[in-house]
Amino acid sequence: MNIINELAAEFKLRISQVEATVGLIDDGNTIPFIARYRKEVTGSLDDEILRNLDERLKYLRSLEQRKEEVRALIDAQGKLTPEIEEALANAKILTEVEDIYRPYKPKRETRGSLARKRGLEPLAQLIMEQRSSYERSIEDIAGDYITTEAEDKKMHVKSAEDAINGAKDIIAEDVSDNAEYRKAIRALTFDHGTIVSKKAKDEQSVYEAYYDYNESVKKIPGHRVLAINRGEKEEFLKVNVQVDSDIILNYLFGEIITNVKSPAREYLQSAIVDSYDRLIAPSVEREIRASIFDDASESAIKLFSDNLKHLLMQAPLRGKTVLGYDPGYRTGCKLAVVDKTGKYIDWDVIYPTKPREDIEGSTKKVERLIRKYGVDVVAIGNGTASKESEIFIAGVLKGMGDPDKKYIVVSEAGASVYSASKLGTEEFPDFDVTQRSAISIARRLQDPLAELVKIDPKSIGVGQYQHDMKQARLDEALGGVVEDCVNRIGVDVNTASYSLLSYISGINLASAKNIVKYREENGEFTKRSQLLKVPKIGDKAYQQCAGFLRVPESKEILDNTGVHPEAYDAAKALLAKFDYTMDDVAKSNLKELRQRCAKYGTKKLASELEIGEPTLLDIIGELEKPGRDVRDSLPQPILRADVLGMEDLREGMELVGTVRNVIDFGAFVDIGVHQDGLVHISEISTKYIKHPSEVLSVGDVVNVRIKSVDLAKKRIALTMKF
Repeated sequence: MNIINELAAEFKLRISQVEATVGLIDDGNTIPFIARYRKEVTGSLDDEILRNLDERLKYLRSLEQRKEEVRALIDAQGKLTPEIEEALANAKILTEVEDIYRPYKPKRETRGSLARKRGLEPLAQLIMEQRSSYERSIEDIAGDYITTEAEDKKMHVKSAEDAINGAKDIIAEDVSDNAEYRKAIRALTFDHGTIVSKKAKDEQSVYEAYYDYNESVKKIPGHRVLAINRGEKEEFLKVNVQVDSDIILNYLFGEIITNVKSPAREYLQSAIVDSYDRLIAPSVEREIRASIFDDASESAIKLFSDNLKHLLMQAPLRGKTVLGYDPGYRTGCKLAVVDKTGKYIDWDVIYPTKPREDIEGSTKKVERLIRKYGVDVVAIGNGTASKESEIFIAGVLKGMGDPDKKYIVVSEAGASVYSASKLGTEEFPDFDVTQRSAISIARRLQDPLAELVKIDPKSIGVGQYQHDMKQARLDEALGGVVEDCVNRIGVDVNTASYSLLSYISGINLASAKNIVKYREENGEFTKRSQLLKVPKIGDKAYQQCAGFLRVPESKEILDNTGVHPEAYDAAKALLAKFDYTMDDVAKSNLKELRQRCAKYGTKKLASELEIGEPTLLDIIGELEKPGRDVRDSLPQPILRADVLGMEDLREGMELVGTVRNVIDFGAFVDIGVHQDGLVHISEISTKYIKHPSEVLSVGDVVNVRIKSVDLAKKRIALTMKF
C-alpha cells in the first residue's frame, strides 16, 4: 500500500484508481489493452500515463526490494538499529539506500580498514571525542600505539605520527561513509558546482565550442550534457565537476567539529579535508555526472519518443501507385514500382548521375515505368545523389506534360538497415540491398507505420545522441511508442507483415509468425475468432489482441472495427435500441446515433447495456466509421512538381515545409531544397516557450520564412514569426 499511496500522490490520482490499474498490470494485461478497453477501471488513463505509472511502479518495487536486501545484510552483521530502519524507510531513491549500506558493505582493503587492523580505532575515537583537554598530549598518547612485533610489516605502527595518520584514515573513512553527509554534499555540489570542459588535444572537431567551457551543474541543458559526454568519450574533451571546496568543508566542519578549543581539532580538521578530497569528492562527482546524464538521457528519450510517435502517425498516401527511387552514383539509381496496396510490381536501374550521366536512356526507362503502371508519385530517397536525382525527375515529369504526376523527397533513414536485415532478405530473397531499399522508400510514403516498424527505431533519424544513451532503456521506450502507435491504428490481419503484427497487444514475434503461416496455409481470416486456431494464441492472448486486429473480409462488420468482441452484444443492443441495423453500419448511415444517445443520456444508456460510459462512447465512434484510420485526418505529405535549390532561396522568401525533427534548441524543416532548414526555438513563436515540442511535432506542415542562407556551410535559418 505504501507504493500505491506514493504513486497516487505522484500522479495525482485516487488511491483506488491506482490500485485497480496496478492490479490490471499485475494480471498480465498490456498497456494498449488497458488504455483502450479498461477505461472504466483506470478512469480513462491514456497510454502515456499508464507507461509512466508502470515504469515508476517497477522502480519503486525494485527500491523496496533493495531496502529489504540491505536491511537483511545489515541485520546479519548484528548492526541493525531503529535509526537504520527509519533511514531505510525514508529513503526515496536507490542512491540513498546505497549510502546507508555503505559503512556495512564488504570492502577491499583500504587505508581505514588497515588502520583498524593495526588497532588504531581507539585513537580515532579519542580524537573524535574532541575533549577540551587530555591527560597527555595526543602525540604522547599516539606513542602508546607504536608496535613493530607483527610478522607482516603492513601491521607495524612505526611512530606516533604514523599512529595519528592511521587514526585520521579511520575518521576520513567514517566521514565518507556517513549517509547524511553524502546526501548533503551531493545537494551542495549540484547547487553550487560547475561542469568544466577543456580540450584534450589540439585538433579541430565538432566539439570546439566545448574546448574551454563551463556551466552550472543545475542549469546545463540535457543536449549539452550529452554533447560533452560524447566529446569526452571520443577523447576530444577533458571534463570534470568543480565546486568551491570551502562550501563543502564549512558544512562538514559545522556538522562534525563540536569543540573548536579541543587539542584534537587540527587532526580532526585534517581528516575531514582528506575525507572530502580523497574519498567523497571523486565519488560525488561520478554520482553527479551520472545523475545529470541520466536526466539528460530521459529528456532525450522522451523527445525521441515524441518525434517517433509523430513520424509513425503521419498520414498514409492512399490509392497511389508509387515509383521508389534510391539515388546513387557509380552503381546507378535503383527504381521499384509498388501498386496502390504496396505490392511490388517491377524494377529497373538508371544512370542519370555521374559518372555516366545517361540522361536520355534514364528518361526513357522512367517514362516507361510511369506510363506502363500508371505511377502517380515518385518517392526519391534523400541520401547520396538525391539533389541530382530530384532535378532529373522534375525534368522528366515536366517533359511528360501531366500536371498530376508529382514527386516527393522521402527520408531514407534506416532504409539500408532494413535492406540488409534478415526481414528484408525474407521479404525479397532474390533482390540485392539497393533494390529492397527502393521498395522500402516507396512503401514508407504509402504507409509510414507499416514500413518503419521493420526498422530499429534508433535508425529512423528523429533523435539526438541516441547511441550515447542506455540502450536497454532506449529500446524499451521506443518499443513502447511503436506498440502504442500500431495498436492505436489497428492492423489488417490479412495483409500485415509479421513485424507489424508483433507489435499488437498480446502478440509476440513467434505468435505473429504463426498468424502469417496460418494465413498462408489456410487462406485469409474470415472472422476474428479464427485467431484462436493459431498456435500460441490462447484465450488471454486473444483477449489482448482481438480488438486491435481488423478483418475486413468478415461477415461480422464489428470485426473490422475497434469494438472488442467482449462488447459485441452491447454494440448490437445499442443499434437495436435505436432501430439501426448492421447494414446501416456498413453504409455509414448512423449520423444521428450520437445525438440520439446523448438525448437519451449516455450514463443511463451505459447502465442499461451493462457497460461503462467511456466504452459506450468508444463503441459509438467505431460504429460511425467502421474501418477508419485515425491518421487520415492528419496533414498529407507535400508533393512537388518542380525543383528548388539552396541557390534559389532569398531572405524573406515564404515557403511551406514539413517538420522532420524536433530537438531541444529548435526544429529542422524540409522546405524542398535537399537541405533542411533550422527554426531556432527563439524563432518558433512570438510567445515564450520552454521547448519546441510545445508548438511543433514531426510531420507538421508549417509556413516558414527564410531568415538567412549560408551556401558555403549549407545552413538555412528559418523563422515562423510573421
